[in-house]
Amino acid sequence: MEKKRRLALMIDGDNAQATLIGPIMTAVSKYGEITIRRVFGDWTSSHMASWQKVLNIHALQPVQQFRNTGSKNATDSALIIAVMDLLHTTDIEGYCIVSSDSDYTSLVTRIRQGSHFVIGVGRKATPPAFIQACDEFVFTDELAPKSLPTQPNTQLAQPIASPKPIDPPASPITAKKTSFKKLFRQAFAATSQEDGWAHLGALGSVLRQLDPDFDPRAYGHKLLSQMVEAHPDFFEIRKPATKTGGVYIRLKGS
Repeated sequence: MEKKRRLALMIDGDNAQATLIGPIMTAVSKYGEITIRRVFGDWTSSHMASWQKVLNIHALQPVQQFRNTGSKNATDSALIIAVMDLLHTTDIEGYCIVSSDSDYTSLVTRIRQGSHFVIGVGRKATPPAFIQACDEFVFTDELAPKSLPTQPNTQLAQPIASPKPIDPPASPITAKKTSFKKLFRQAFAATSQEDGWAHLGALGSVLRQLDPDFDPRAYGHKLLSQMVEAHPDFFEIRKPATKTGGVYIRLKGS
């Protein structure tokens, strides 16, 4: 199995959207395995309330940094110091800086001097110097869900019809069984290798990142491998020639 690059996800909580953390982690997972996940900010501030809601869901580690003044530079400094510590004390191979702040440009340049891979994540309005300093840059504008077009209200002039009977809602398990393909496509996009195959174990890890409640038993199967084998119309399976090899899958039509 090809070894995946070990990544540290370092988030400037003052400068990033908590509502986009799921799509951000999916996009970053394409470049390696996220082994360190930290969010920096003043957690006593109401501004960080949205981040508090997603910490446990995505296994994020909060890092407290009080604001000694009205400036936001305290968070920047804490993140920079943390990255420099990791550079000298861990075997992390790549860093993801989630911010649209150009103050991190010098940090990125220093990280790359040590032959480390750097991904930036921020808005399209991010200063070009920061974008160009990174090996890759992910724009959060493209990760945000597109709003549906507003339809004109033409029903006011129409006679009110009698309401139609409403079918009972499907059970959670039934709903999951009809929607798993979208989840698997997202996970496959993040784990597929150059040959078009994805390791089943890595796929399972990303599935749980995308949906912390994911469990094959909700789909009627004890194991993920059994779930995959039960859908030959959607999955191709490549099993190892020996017991030490790994199981790989590919989505049909991909």
